[in-house]
Amino acid sequence: MVESAREALGRTLVELARQNPNIVVLDADLASSTRVVYFAQEFPERFFQMGVAEQNMMGVAAGMALMGKIPFVSTFGVFASRRACDQVAISVAHCRLNVKIIGAYSGIVSGNNGATHQAVEDVGIMRAIPHMAVVDPADDIEMEQAVRAIVAYPGPVYLRATRDVWPRVSPEGYQFKLGRAVKVREGSDVTLIGSGMMTSQCVEAAQLLGREGISTRVLHMPTIKPIDIEAVIQAAKETRGIVTAENHNIYGGLGSAVAEVLVEHAPTSMIRVGLCDCYGECGTNAELLHKYGMSPQHIAEAAHYVLEKAARLLRR
Repeated sequence: MVESAREALGRTLVELARQNPNIVVLDADLASSTRVVYFAQEFPERFFQMGVAEQNMMGVAAGMALMGKIPFVSTFGVFASRRACDQVAISVAHCRLNVKIIGAYSGIVSGNNGATHQAVEDVGIMRAIPHMAVVDPADDIEMEQAVRAIVAYPGPVYLRATRDVWPRVSPEGYQFKLGRAVKVREGSDVTLIGSGMMTSQCVEAAQLLGREGISTRVLHMPTIKPIDIEAVIQAAKETRGIVTAENHNIYGGLGSAVAEVLVEHAPTSMIRVGLCDCYGECGTNAELLHKYGMSPQHIAEAAHYVLEKAARLLRR
């Protein structure tokens, strides 16, 4: 049965904690929403309810990491990134402490919570902090594997987790590796690069384009930092343009990371799909993706634009 990313996160943390007594969880009064409530129920002595005090929570997590624990700090992504930014940067990342920060309800698909609870700048903030890895899993299978991988990784990690169930895109036998992209679909005309739940939207867009005879590659980028440079370069060299799609502002996130790689290594036609320098609002997932130009249809339209742009450049 397909689960939401948050369900997979909560379940996997419990499984890992049974094997590793150093795993602890710090929560900002959101345990039922983020699903770390499962951890609290099984390991109450290793679960610390910090209240609505994310800045203090980051400092406590840093202290626990210095004592050999592996703290998972759980809150909504908007609070982990904006509210506690200074503590994340100085208390955690500056010393490369082994703290795992869960940014739940990421992006605009956050269950009718509106702009105050929609993390649309979190990747940009966390990506800019030295030593911080940034991971955005696509589905429940990848979330389970990503949690296992970051427990084994000795350093600070920001892990995004969406609220709802999204279609699985992880291929059969897939094994998550930090810093590695995965090719979900082969194609030779255009490449769609997605992160998080937007990769499933890219797959649907590729199907729409395929009906028009456009061969579309889909590249899933679960680790936004460190980004898979070689995979981006290969896509630029083997297809005629790139579209990025992210559940985030187009500034500072996946699109920016891909553009940085392209401008330094393999300049090519590109367009970013995501929130265009604006805040979200309340609405269903489908309504929000459509209104803000992030649906499969919008991604397909962006691919057409990129291919037309590439064709114009060739005619010069």
